[in-house]
Amino acid sequence: MDVFNAAIKFFQEGGVFMYPIMLVFALGAAIAIERYIYLTVARQTNRSIWNKLTPLVKANNYDQAMAITARSKAEIGKILSYGLSRLRMTKKRDDIEIAMEEGLMEVIPRLEKRTHYLATLANIATLLGLLGTIIGLIQAFTAVANANPADKADLLSASISVAMNTTAFGLMAAIPLLLMFTVLQTKTTELVDSMEMATVKFLNAITEYGKEPARKAD
Repeated sequence: MDVFNAAIKFFQEGGVFMYPIMLVFALGAAIAIERYIYLTVARQTNRSIWNKLTPLVKANNYDQAMAITARSKAEIGKILSYGLSRLRMTKKRDDIEIAMEEGLMEVIPRLEKRTHYLATLANIATLLGLLGTIIGLIQAFTAVANANPADKADLLSASISVAMNTTAFGLMAAIPLLLMFTVLQTKTTELVDSMEMATVKFLNAITEYGKEPARKAD
């Protein structure tokens, strides 16, 4: 209870700039939670789709594989659908790889969406804290200028202590946001790397197990 009361007192003494810092942190936390859940689900969904497609590709059952990727909303399904569509027209590895790279470029922005805002929000929280402290110090020195000389030292010390609350709170908001930004970037990178690895495995599978498709009449 004492900790809670101390936190409330700390927030109240910080002044009006504590509220926008709190808003920035809440917005960043909401983005971080949404992105973390999205990336976690995307990874599990991609793995599930890949496990379904692998035996079909090895069995040259491309029609059924195409049907699965067409229904799937997973990122890896989108990428492999490009490759399977191109496979119907050509057996050339380079052409199929280019098609899947196109699909990869399409899904990467969805994975990275809103994550970069966390770094920006962390900077905003820090700057708001500094701005609040600067304004607090200006107000403190203005008040001290008109105070009794005997009380100036104590009044200035108390005013500076209160003004520093906004900087401290800004850093308390910025540090977790930067940590969440790093975690999400790492998860995104791992997910993109896994999809790139899946495209290579897919290309190797169709090269090893694939059959020459019927050529279209010129």
